[in-house]
Amino acid sequence: MVRIEGYSNIYMIGIGGIGMSALARYFIAGGWHVAGYDRISTKLTEELEREGADIHYNEQPEMVKAIYQVPHETLVIYTPAIPADHSELEYFRKTGFAVLKRSEVLGMLSVGHKCIAVAGTHGKTTISTLAAHLLNVAEIPVLAFLGGISKNYNTNTLINSNSEWMVAEADEFDRSFLRLFPDKAIVTSCDPDHLDIYGNKEEMEISFRQFISQVKSGGDIIIKKEIESLTSGKSDARIFTYSLYPGADFFAEKFEPSDNGYRFNLHTPENIIIGLKTGFPGLVNVENAIAVAALGFIMGTGERAIRRALETFRGVKRRFDIHINRDDIAYIDDYGHHPKELESFIRSVRALYPGRKITGIFQPHLYTRTRDFADGFAESLSELDELILLDIYPARELPIEGISSDIIFNKVKLDNKKLCSKESLMDELRKTKPDILLTMGAGDIDMFVEPIIKLLE
Repeated sequence: MVRIEGYSNIYMIGIGGIGMSALARYFIAGGWHVAGYDRISTKLTEELEREGADIHYNEQPEMVKAIYQVPHETLVIYTPAIPADHSELEYFRKTGFAVLKRSEVLGMLSVGHKCIAVAGTHGKTTISTLAAHLLNVAEIPVLAFLGGISKNYNTNTLINSNSEWMVAEADEFDRSFLRLFPDKAIVTSCDPDHLDIYGNKEEMEISFRQFISQVKSGGDIIIKKEIESLTSGKSDARIFTYSLYPGADFFAEKFEPSDNGYRFNLHTPENIIIGLKTGFPGLVNVENAIAVAALGFIMGTGERAIRRALETFRGVKRRFDIHINRDDIAYIDDYGHHPKELESFIRSVRALYPGRKITGIFQPHLYTRTRDFADGFAESLSELDELILLDIYPARELPIEGISSDIIFNKVKLDNKKLCSKESLMDELRKTKPDILLTMGAGDIDMFVEPIIKLLE
């Protein structure tokens, strides 16, 4: 068993990823020397460098060999998004260094805490971030590793040396969440995804059932009503369901837009909490708020803390992220990269801006996801009024013959649709006069956020 405390150096391969950077911040704050590699410099890696990390942006095995020669001094952490033949990773493995996946380290850190793990193919970043905010508001010290940048705290890591509780985003990619054995779990969804890992929906559901089975005896499971069947056979934990609609243990009624969010009444197993209000937009986020309110109810944080947390939560960057909201133009950016996420996001925008024309820019993420869900993407994107479709962002994948954005484009049932390269996007937007503009995707589409804001303003 590796003991992290025994190392003075932490070397991270893929340090700029959202999950890896959260760990990097934890280790920097804890006094370790943190260094690492990533493919490109980003705003996040620049922040890590300012915080004390040493980062380089091209593979440098010779430099790594010169600096890191004593295996017992350095723990190496890598993300599975890194190719197996990465030259630095190969050096560390061949030279006897302890080399762990990010998920293994997260699991090790959770052992010393009571763990709240948030799993699901959608919504887990917003819910885990809001859950951490709730504990903070309730003055319960918390350590949190998040999959996005909290707008309240401008970070993806909350660190408190006195924390008994830890909030972790439990990622289903590469079955990473099976490294966690939580005291409490929130499960938001189990739509087919990552079929390059799982192969089919059934195998994915098996992993989710395994994750649920790992909730500690006497713990609590909060699960969306529609997927309650995943908990069958788990008899040694309390199970609570949540939903926007009646029929669950926790559900909303009389929800209606209010300022930047929604106002609603929350039904709990014991009472009705009147007039809860979210301070962040989107009907989808009412459902997320219900899940976190259920957590607060179960943990006994009290109604006042729940109410204040929902009202003061500002959201997560790139999750229903409203950058411009004027009478003549609105611009919203979102990380959505799965058909269900896009459908939920577009419908939430439609509810927020009824009768307005919605133009969406979408960048597909991964060749395999595009291949597996082309029909679903086309159906969701057809809910727009106008579509600008970019090329596929490959991330960790090599091209697949015959798979391109065209297979989505040809299925989209819109008259106003265009294929566009990244290089031509800003010129295309200059010719367009959008009413409501959306950018959507998990690739590098976020590089256009600031240029689009400047253009529209």
